[in-house]
Amino acid sequence: MKLYYSPGSCGLASQIALREAGQAYDLIKVDFKTKTTVEGDYLKVSPKGFIPVLKMDDGDLLTEGAVILQWIADKNPAAKLLPPFGTRERYTALEWLNFVASDLHKGMAVMFSPFLDEVTKKRFADGNLTSKFEYIDEHLSRNDYVLGAQFSVADAYLYNVLSWPSRVRIDITGYASIQKFMARMEQRASVRAALQAEGLLAND
Repeated sequence: MKLYYSPGSCGLASQIALREAGQAYDLIKVDFKTKTTVEGDYLKVSPKGFIPVLKMDDGDLLTEGAVILQWIADKNPAAKLLPPFGTRERYTALEWLNFVASDLHKGMAVMFSPFLDEVTKKRFADGNLTSKFEYIDEHLSRNDYVLGAQFSVADAYLYNVLSWPSRVRIDITGYASIQKFMARMEQRASVRAALQAEGLLAND
């Protein structure tokens, strides 16, 4: 399999999940400015032009990060990356995946837009993102991971998106539970290996 990614972008969660599952794959870096990879035109791989994309051994493509995470979990049940089908815990996990994708991820994406000035971005962050951070911080004050004591792919996605605020000058250091969660995640071998592979560790 091949995972198409760009360093620090939303493909990091999929890479963490693949490592947690012990699934073999190759990393293919995408240059967003030119929409190219070492293989050539990225738009020929994915007309959407976004990442991540997971390319199967048979050439089939899977897109959308939250869906890729579910696929990885379901194809590797022994890794216990999602609760079993039909359980209430399963739907709680999916609820969080959708929250991160539709509320947090999309909200953070606005902060990277080259079409908005800094004043507009700050107003958006104060009015839209602060409540999300507060909600997450309160939840994590009672739980080591999104689902409690058990790591899941929802944690990989949440960690991925919560690594972005510092890149757009949003200070979330005051959210103590989020900071503990981030530190806890960075102790996982899968996370450190994924960061290493993307050249994101400070000592790289």
